[in-house]
Amino acid sequence: MSLTRTGEEVSLVCSWHSRPEGAEVEGPFRAFRVVGTLDFSLVGILRDLTTQLAAAKISVFVISTFDTDYVLVPLERARDAAVSLRLAGHHMPDPLP
Repeated sequence: MSLTRTGEEVSLVCSWHSRPEGAEVEGPFRAFRVVGTLDFSLVGILRDLTTQLAAAKISVFVISTFDTDYVLVPLERARDAAVSLRLAGHHMPDPLP
């Protein structure tokens, strides 16, 4: 679960089955977790992932935490995303449920 609050909105990313009744929703999505703890000096990781997915015409929603990043793709494109990322040389695990 991820909760983000700005001056304009509150965004909640949660299990599809836990979505609040009456909320504006998108999804369902599958999440890919970038494995390991990412040092803040690393650059270009999300660019590499999202560039490959954009080339495959797969839209993304990204959540970054202190330790790592999560790339969420539409559920119906999760398999395509995994194949696309692997073909580009990324060692992504299977998408999280």
